[in-house]
Amino acid sequence: MNAQVELPRSSPDARSYYAASCVLHSPHLPLQGETRADVCVVGGGFSGLNTAIELAQRGLSVVLLEARTIGWGASGRNGGQLIRGVGHGLEQFTRHIGKEGVQQMKLMGFEAVDIVRQRIERHAIDCDLRWGYCDLANKPAGFEDLKREAEGLRKLGYKHELRLVQPVLMRSVVGSDNYAGGLIDMGSGHLHPLNLALGEARVAAELGVRLHEHSAVTRIEYGPEVRVHTAQGCVKAAHLVLGCNAHINNLNPELSGKVLPAGSYIIATEPLSKAMVNELLPQNMAVCDQRVALDYFRLSADRRLLFGGACHYSGRDPADIAAYMRPKMLKVFPQLADARIDYQWGGMIGIGANRLPQIGRLAEHPNVFYAQAYSGHGLNATHLAGKLLGEAISGQAGGGFELFAKVPHRTFPGGEHLRSPLLALGMLWHRLKELV
Repeated sequence: MNAQVELPRSSPDARSYYAASCVLHSPHLPLQGETRADVCVVGGGFSGLNTAIELAQRGLSVVLLEARTIGWGASGRNGGQLIRGVGHGLEQFTRHIGKEGVQQMKLMGFEAVDIVRQRIERHAIDCDLRWGYCDLANKPAGFEDLKREAEGLRKLGYKHELRLVQPVLMRSVVGSDNYAGGLIDMGSGHLHPLNLALGEARVAAELGVRLHEHSAVTRIEYGPEVRVHTAQGCVKAAHLVLGCNAHINNLNPELSGKVLPAGSYIIATEPLSKAMVNELLPQNMAVCDQRVALDYFRLSADRRLLFGGACHYSGRDPADIAAYMRPKMLKVFPQLADARIDYQWGGMIGIGANRLPQIGRLAEHPNVFYAQAYSGHGLNATHLAGKLLGEAISGQAGGGFELFAKVPHRTFPGGEHLRSPLLALGMLWHRLKELV
């Protein structure tokens, strides 16, 4: 198992259900001394792992540095929902990439899920993958939005089954009376994200990638050859990839100002009876509602309900995650009033101002590439980012990388200490609008 520091059960970094149920993991030694590679990748989550895999498959030598352990951040803590799409309201980018570019991005949102599917199948990664996902409408107007979304997906040639669920039939999907309809997508689904990350680390190592855990980067020397320093070593490389997302901190101020860390929290119940899980989620689908402070939930392979949400932009974590999240769960599923909460944990996701993943290269240092700010769609979009970065660095860049690189991304106002409170106020306004 991954080495995990035991913390108080109420801590956002407390041992998660995923860490308690992950596959056996062989640790990777910290970087010692000086080494060379074609590419140095910083970050041992999905962005870094998949970029490393794509590069190694193209014959480049890669060193990957992870400050903690593989999958320690959002990649190993998230809701495990594998959902089509790479952004929100892609039409807003028409003036930067044109209508054809917007359509191509939408199609890449389908491709992103296929990349995950193919990687799991090709390398026999055991991560409890199951197909089936349902968007939940909170109000009748939301159901009308889902109807328009289904029509748009069909026009784009979406190849997987889509089914609208009328309000009176919602209990065939979720055992709650809270929802005004739904849209089932059989091309999306759910999985055990930490086991996926550990499986991909195995694939990377088999391809010759040198992985080093407990190797936090302390400073970077930019130039035609980058030098990436850790406490005990240094990597010299022709190219650098920064895949730190919400945990980039001040490693690169230009990138850190464009991504806002936001907390998201999950609880996991005790294993439930077959009768109970058949009542809660009779088709064993992952589900998500449409609110700003959304709820998302699904079943684990051992019949636990994993219930998450409550995205926090304030920078302050709940003092007790279970006490904070349990009432939200019971509002949806009052039948779980007597269910025990076995696990509670949190993690930081990266939010961008326009909610589009930031994939590109630094203007002042064109041999430095980055991928970050997935805004809650990271499980699939990270895999797409890895493919696009692999193509770009190996000189095989198609239109996808250039499309993402053309979209400008604003720096959050207020600096390091004020940007989170300012955004929290903005999100509060959106939540108040939902009540109208």
